[in-house]
Amino acid sequence: MSLFGTEPMAAAAAYARQAPLAERMRPRTLAEYTGQEHLLGPGKPLRLAIERDDAASMIFWGPPGVGKTTLAKIIAQVTEASFIEFSAVLSGIKEIKQVMVEAEKAAGFGSRTILFVDEIHRFNKAQQDAFLPYVERGTIRLIGATTENPSFEINAALLSRCRVYTLVALTEKQIIALLARALADSEHGLGGMGLEADDEALATIASYSSGDARNALNALEVAASLAEGHGEKLLTKALAAEALQRRVLLYDKKGEQHYDIISALHKSVRNSDADAALYWLGRMLEAGEDPMYVARRVVRMAVEDIGLAAPEALNLCLSARDAMHFLGQPEGGLALAQAVVYLALAPKSNAVYAAYNAVRADIEATAAEPVPLHLRNAPTKLMKELDYGKDYQYAHDVEGRVADMECLPKSLAGRRYYQPTNEGREKLLAQRMDEIARIKAEKRRG
Repeated sequence: MSLFGTEPMAAAAAYARQAPLAERMRPRTLAEYTGQEHLLGPGKPLRLAIERDDAASMIFWGPPGVGKTTLAKIIAQVTEASFIEFSAVLSGIKEIKQVMVEAEKAAGFGSRTILFVDEIHRFNKAQQDAFLPYVERGTIRLIGATTENPSFEINAALLSRCRVYTLVALTEKQIIALLARALADSEHGLGGMGLEADDEALATIASYSSGDARNALNALEVAASLAEGHGEKLLTKALAAEALQRRVLLYDKKGEQHYDIISALHKSVRNSDADAALYWLGRMLEAGEDPMYVARRVVRMAVEDIGLAAPEALNLCLSARDAMHFLGQPEGGLALAQAVVYLALAPKSNAVYAAYNAVRADIEATAAEPVPLHLRNAPTKLMKELDYGKDYQYAHDVEGRVADMECLPKSLAGRRYYQPTNEGREKLLAQRMDEIARIKAEKRRG
């Protein structure tokens, strides 16, 4: 008997029953795991790595609530390894080294250790470097989870020793299936409450969750408690909506819907509504959003929605970013406000954005043809003999400074990606493109 009158296992069981629904419903096997079929479907890379007990370290990159932690725990269970969970928010070098020493001792006895580091991008360079020797020696199998692009946030040395797997947000259909399972599960879920839910209620929660299973299950738990309080056995759309409102107050520490508001800001700019753009910018900054995140998104708006219709917009936004970095808040917020107002009132064009998307689509869909011979340099005699550079026309030596010469691969000859609008400066660019086409046509006729 313990000092507290309960055995450890009983205490653990009691804690498990009191844990949030999202924790209780955490999948324990690959068969229970939902989503990420591109990685875990039959014959897919991560599935094969798990089945073969591959000891490689890895990074899981994806949005919140898609199962990064769960997947790491399943891997530890399948491979019969010790599982140590680390938070980059709460841990430092001292804790890292202590864990490494223990893992090294365990390895000496033939025991394997999986070290899971949540939010690994929050570790600085020195902290990330501390993992390197242990990862290289195989003392630990590191599994890191991050919501940020590993290319920018993880040291190159550590990244080169890990496989990166990209996890994606769950679909609404997958979220609805998870919610239905939680309602029916008597052991871990809400099955003991005898609740049912109409399709609209589950669809409402799934839509709100934006692919985040944890958010969806938390909202379902609030909705279930509301139904119980009202003496209801059916979860309706109205109850779901009420739960979602309460959930914002209970779980969103900033009181703001991060992705919704940045979307509102972007779409207000796109629609040339300066007042709305200023309002949504203020909502984000006053809520404590990272101002540099906002600055990056504002720069993105300049290239996606303004483009060459007002090319100076990009420089203005980069200057606003630098001002925010230099001044900090609240003074730097004025620089972002200035940029947002300018973007909203500037002429709009997504022609370059659309053109580059078309280029990417062609690169994906067509063969990677070699560079046409006339566009290649010929620095050696052999290259000249192989016709490198043959028939190349130096534009500065021809009339109009435009040569009638195809510069795309044969399969894409004549393809036109950039379709300028008649907005702002782009109207002049459209006229220039027409002029270039006319010059080429005249030379062909000549």
